[in-house]
Amino acid sequence: MELIDKHIPRELLALRINYCRQLLEVLPEIRVHKYSKDDVQVTKMVFGKHRYDLNVDKGKRYYALWKKRDLIQRKLRLYEAIWDANFKGEPLPECVPHKVKRTLCIDATTRVVMNKAYFDSLKNDANTKNPKPLNHPFNGIYYRSAAEREIAMFYTELGIPFKYEPEVTIKGLPEPIYPDFVIYIEELDNCKIHEHFGIQQSSSYLRTTAIKYRNYTEAGLVPELDILFTHDTTDLPFDIRYLSSKLNNAVYGTMISTKQDMESVIDSVSI
Repeated sequence: MELIDKHIPRELLALRINYCRQLLEVLPEIRVHKYSKDDVQVTKMVFGKHRYDLNVDKGKRYYALWKKRDLIQRKLRLYEAIWDANFKGEPLPECVPHKVKRTLCIDATTRVVMNKAYFDSLKNDANTKNPKPLNHPFNGIYYRSAAEREIAMFYTELGIPFKYEPEVTIKGLPEPIYPDFVIYIEELDNCKIHEHFGIQQSSSYLRTTAIKYRNYTEAGLVPELDILFTHDTTDLPFDIRYLSSKLNNAVYGTMISTKQDMESVIDSVSI
């Protein structure tokens, strides 16, 4: 929790607590009953008045649901403990989990919803055109800078799935691009792109930054809502607290700007 403790993203934390609470309302309460019979350990899944062996389909299904509920309960205890240690009162009720239908133009006539299906379609660490240095490894991937490695560690610590330099197609460009990160916010069923810029003293790099910004906006993305920009310069070195604050603002902005057409993200959870 070392990186998260530097800045607690309040609205994101409230969203996660409310999401876990909603999940627990719909996940069935199942017990695991273990006992010995003829010196053999037996495990039964108990749902209501029914008991199922682990080697039958219903037993396997209820075991998976029991594990899922247990994981959600443990996450909720952690999130609530962090909330109680840093904030007063109940988590913000306006932080309601719901599906967000933000889209990306991939050509002149096609928009794709940036949801879980889109995230799963992206290949991780897909940029093979530009060789990477081998001195910033983390979880089996080499990152191009110490700052990018720290960003990957931050998303991992926060439990946010991400793809590093995935191949992305956007309108108006003849070839795919490779954004630094694409992250997935489960509680909103929504992806966000994160570009991290360094070497700002280079005039050619500054031009590249400006071109990227224009390409993303022309593809329908809203800066600081659909796409996050961070920087690392001599005068303004990268600070993870800045990213945490920007991420929190983007998540909160997405929540409050898309509530008019809400569809519960809980409904799509496999029960």
